[in-house]
Amino acid sequence: MSVVSSVASHLPSALARPTRRLTILMMPLALAACVSGPQQPYEVARAPGFSVSAEYLAMYGERPDEQFPLPATDISEVDPRFLRREVSYPTREQPGTIIVDTDNKFLYLVRENGRAIRYGIGVGKQGMSWRGRATIARKAAWPRWTPTAAMIARDPEKNGPWAGGMESGLDNPLGARALYLYQGNRDTLYRIHGTTEPWSIGQSVSSGCIRLFNQDIIDLHSRVPTGTTVVVLNRGQLLTPQPGESFDEFAAVDGI
Repeated sequence: MSVVSSVASHLPSALARPTRRLTILMMPLALAACVSGPQQPYEVARAPGFSVSAEYLAMYGERPDEQFPLPATDISEVDPRFLRREVSYPTREQPGTIIVDTDNKFLYLVRENGRAIRYGIGVGKQGMSWRGRATIARKAAWPRWTPTAAMIARDPEKNGPWAGGMESGLDNPLGARALYLYQGNRDTLYRIHGTTEPWSIGQSVSSGCIRLFNQDIIDLHSRVPTGTTVVVLNRGQLLTPQPGESFDEFAAVDGI
């Protein structure tokens, strides 16, 4: 998407007209390895509202040509740090590598000459439970999602209806695209995917892996082939399951 490079140098300031606002948010739907069980309501401090440049309105605008026509994403209350842009990012990693910075809620696609495309991300429990190097072994456009047997047993009323799989679509918690990370032949259960909850970008959330705005995961998916190296940085203490909880149970069988 060529607009990324031009946005970085021409972008008018998105920091006009700040307002003071605190929004109480709930997560009604959850992901396993990227979707988990029911979420608990909690308070999240939202970034102030901003006037948004025409470039970003187009970048996050509707996508009527998608298999499931994608509506525009409301980014008026998103901290502009988490909107897609090209940035300076010196690294020893090779161009084409994805670097996931879970602490700062950014994903970088390394480019030449010390540059990278930076995407804002939301990070869930599964996203904070692992670090290391992996490879994108599979890519999916508009993936399906199927809960595991453990998830169905734990909450049959919520997850039972999807025992045969949730079809692709705007309500599917994996969003418009998904990237599946493997180490050799082993599934890490780590996913990079879209989201039905754009307010969660830039936040730590109670479940899931690494989520991007749907428009951003579409862009990233189009730029990286299978075999792409992914480096996940997690500088803090890795999360471990609580008593009675298993991150393996979060690993739904999700596919194309």
